[in-house]
Amino acid sequence: MTDLLLVHGSCHGSWCWRDVLPQLEARGINARTIDLPGPRIGGNARGCDPVAVTLEETVAAVRDAARSETIVVGHSWPGYPISAAADIGPPLRGLIYLCAYVPRNGLSMIDMRKRGPSQPLIGKVLKTADGQSYCFDPEAAPDLLYHDCPRSVVDYALSRLAPQPIRPQDTPVKLGPQWAATPKAYIRCTQDRVIPPEYQAEMVADWPTDRVKNLDTSHSPFFAAPDQLATVMATIVKDL
Repeated sequence: MTDLLLVHGSCHGSWCWRDVLPQLEARGINARTIDLPGPRIGGNARGCDPVAVTLEETVAAVRDAARSETIVVGHSWPGYPISAAADIGPPLRGLIYLCAYVPRNGLSMIDMRKRGPSQPLIGKVLKTADGQSYCFDPEAAPDLLYHDCPRSVVDYALSRLAPQPIRPQDTPVKLGPQWAATPKAYIRCTQDRVIPPEYQAEMVADWPTDRVKNLDTSHSPFFAAPDQLATVMATIVKDL
């Protein structure tokens, strides 16, 4: 059975995969989730001081949860830590970038975001009082993240969003040959209001076309279309 490790995006947690897990299981795929280091609503077993959270610690959390036969899925900013994790230890079976940043050597995730063709997050995220983390503006989040999701799902998500440490996302990454050799696929979300869909296409413009799939959803396909997302993942898994 395929081993899939699902890695959540900014301000989210393992809870965001709730609706996808049974869909993957129904397709014969064993999927696991983790919570990345950082503050969490209701507490956090991996430490809660955002100043202390590093990109290296985040990468280690991914690598520690993965095995050599694992395909790691990263949603949004975890395109960075899952890529760096592929350079550590035994080679991974593959990487799936879900409307995620594909790193460039020497650039941080924030650097990558600033290079995008538009900046949809401006005015829609709020820094915490200490300046070390940020949250999505609760007034903007429904339209930004979940505009095509059921209201019950939006309420579920909004009650669980937590501060995102800035430091890991502001740390440049250096990737090596093992990451380059790792099989990869990309799922582009064509209604994404966080990472512009055209920027997603640009980041993988030189990838084989059969390794780039499209979903007609927002930045949160795990809530907007969990069955379709699971179907696309299952298709990719067969080819990696």
